[in-house]
Amino acid sequence: MERVLKDDAIDEKGERARMASFVGAMAIADLVKTTLGPKGMDKILQSTGRGRSVTVTNDGATILKSLHIDSPAAKVLVDISKVQDDEVGDGTTSVVVLAGELLREAEKLVNMKIHPMTIIAGFRMAADCARNALLQRTMDNKENTDKFRADLMNIAMTTLSSKILSQDKEYFAELAVDAVLRLKGSTNLEAIQILKKPGGSLRDSFLDEGFILDKKIGIGQPKRIENAKILVANTAMDTDKVKIYGARVRVDSMSKVADIEAAEKQKMREKVQKIIAHGINCFVNRQLIYNFPEELFADVGILAIEHADFEGIERLALVTGGEIASTFDNPESVKLGHCKVIEEIMIGEDRLIHFSGVKMGQACSIVLRGASEHVLDEAERSLHDALCVLSQTVNDTRVLFGGGWPEMVMAKEVDELARKTPGKKSHAIDAFSRALQAIPTTIADNAGLDSAELISQLRAEHHKENCTAGIDVITGSRRHAEAGDSGVVQGEAGHSSVCDRGGGDDPQGR
Repeated sequence: MERVLKDDAIDEKGERARMASFVGAMAIADLVKTTLGPKGMDKILQSTGRGRSVTVTNDGATILKSLHIDSPAAKVLVDISKVQDDEVGDGTTSVVVLAGELLREAEKLVNMKIHPMTIIAGFRMAADCARNALLQRTMDNKENTDKFRADLMNIAMTTLSSKILSQDKEYFAELAVDAVLRLKGSTNLEAIQILKKPGGSLRDSFLDEGFILDKKIGIGQPKRIENAKILVANTAMDTDKVKIYGARVRVDSMSKVADIEAAEKQKMREKVQKIIAHGINCFVNRQLIYNFPEELFADVGILAIEHADFEGIERLALVTGGEIASTFDNPESVKLGHCKVIEEIMIGEDRLIHFSGVKMGQACSIVLRGASEHVLDEAERSLHDALCVLSQTVNDTRVLFGGGWPEMVMAKEVDELARKTPGKKSHAIDAFSRALQAIPTTIADNAGLDSAELISQLRAEHHKENCTAGIDVITGSRRHAEAGDSGVVQGEAGHSSVCDRGGGDDPQGR
């Protein structure tokens, strides 16, 4: 009989295969579990590639993206965190911890000889019940501008509380809320540019309207332009040599070399004239601009900016309302960008170019300052999470308390459903309730608190009507939202959830 598998292949069937899947997924959940909540730890990741770059982060999606995983079930958990990161921006650790706990509970049920289809049916009933429990308790302050801004501030502080920016979370929450409110309901975060500049402290970071390009203005170029018309291009502005690989030009005298150079110069002069014919006063190019064309531009008072990085140039075209051009024969078909003022500014010791009064009025730049590249990278990830969650909340304005409160509310409702449900499904529903309690338990464990004591106290509190208790990991106790909290568990209160989408990995708020 012919062999189907190779010599070193491993064949796993039935129980063993299922067990291997459970183990792989639970290992991933345990790996990121310690990063959950305001007291979550950072991980140091070292790449296996050249240069051995090091990343210091506690962002669940970043950690999971960096792992090389064999287990198919574990890969599903990584995909869950990626989807959460793309759709909401935060809550990446929470979804993996919850999925891992559901699998842990499912494994126990399988060992009790309950069929997987029965478990799945029970889990689906429990998920619907939990979602409805949250929907009944949402609050919506979109009609009251002041209360809604307070909600956004609390959500931003919630998201930032478990990150590196937690020391200055009020300052950065203000930055994030101001930036997102400029978008006027759009979820296109392309309009918000985050620029990292080493030096200074995190509190030196600031929000500026318009767009900042990380380039210097060349020598002899105008340093300030008003009512700018900008041509954004991706074209070769080095001397137009014969650009065919391996091509050679043979000449029999030096005068002919001079003729070739003169012809090249003439070709470049014609190209520059075509660009000037667009009626512009600023030319931004993705590629190099050699000295000769730069001189030609300076002579007619056009600001020429070379080597603008690709992401920078795409965002510049977006916010100024222009398009990236590469041919210049038909000026009428090229869409130019517009802004009120272009000027050179200083940030730390670096010179940059500031485009203010851009066509896309909601565009703004957040300049992050910090001691090192690692701090800046993590600050950028933290701020990106906050911006994503805030932009989603502006669209769907329903909010909830945080601090483990949503999980306990859901667990209580699911528990009651389990008691009413006959048959083996009730075991699965009960298991779902236990899995939900894993998130507040993990938050308390990461803060070094007695999670068993705290969760049992919370469970007792939640059996009272209209309970607002959550975990306060700073004082290590239960905490109630007070009347003046506008529906927010104040203090560093653990995990947060924004309506039914899931909101922050973290504490304080909604």
